[in-house]
Amino acid sequence: MRRISFLAVLPILLLCAPAPAAATTSDGNVPTIAQSDRIATPDTWRSIRQGEAGFIAGQPASRGVLIQSEGEAWRAARNGKVAVWGGIALVGVILAIAAFYFIRGPIKIDGGPSGRQILRFKKVERIGHWLTAGSFMVLALTGLNTLLGRWVLEPVLGKSLFSWLTWAGKWLHNISGFVFIAGLVVIFALWAKDNLWDRYDFGWIMGGGGLLKKGVHPPAAKFNFGQKTQFWMVICGGAVVSSTGISLLFPFTFGDLLGMQVMQLVHAALALVMILFILGHIYIGTIGMEGASTAVTTGYVDLEWAREHHSVWVEQREGDKPKAAE
Repeated sequence: MRRISFLAVLPILLLCAPAPAAATTSDGNVPTIAQSDRIATPDTWRSIRQGEAGFIAGQPASRGVLIQSEGEAWRAARNGKVAVWGGIALVGVILAIAAFYFIRGPIKIDGGPSGRQILRFKKVERIGHWLTAGSFMVLALTGLNTLLGRWVLEPVLGKSLFSWLTWAGKWLHNISGFVFIAGLVVIFALWAKDNLWDRYDFGWIMGGGGLLKKGVHPPAAKFNFGQKTQFWMVICGGAVVSSTGISLLFPFTFGDLLGMQVMQLVHAALALVMILFILGHIYIGTIGMEGASTAVTTGYVDLEWAREHHSVWVEQREGDKPKAAE
């Protein structure tokens, strides 16, 4: 009798019992908190996407931004226009210098070396030059690796070696930046007065600086117009690159996130322009002109070289020398 009563009630219990909850591990379709209407709505995500800041205890409001849409624009500009056009310009300038070398050839001392030397740069001037030049070369190589290395070096070196190289380059870049700033201060103090416009600069420009035609040597003082242009490019461009670099070393100190993105683009683009200029300077100071390199190594240059390229300066130096007693 009891068994018959239980069988009669069982269908009623089965119909009224709640359905068992789905196991949380049975599949991947369980709604997440972000998908739940309890805390997130379309308006919430729209606000986040538009850069509305949330609250983080003890932190500036700007650090509560979960999504900064301008970051995508910065990434596209850095990896697109800056990297692509910068790489094209770099290759183009190198090819142009190579073509100029094979067409024009190195600029020789027309009268031949005299065998007599004249002091061009004192020791403190050479120290200032190499503080600036040496640190800039480190900055240029490590900076180019940061900008272009992922596409140029990583396929050759592999991910592990490239990551270590980039890590070391980051520290070298940061340290060399302060050495570069010190070099800028030194060369500005030493050479600014000699790099002002003078009456010989226009003639140097009209004569193509003596670079285009053999035997042409426009008169120049201690620095010609080309060297003056290089000097002020390094001073002014270096000041901007240094200031933006410091702002990136100390995040949120000199600007918000958007400001830092703009400064990074300025830093990278202007540094590329400086590298292009410096390539020409390195060419002229080494294989492009006979007798020029010793000016920043030993400090002395051949007297005939000095008379051909800086005749006014030589006359001033010789005029300053005391005459021998009769």
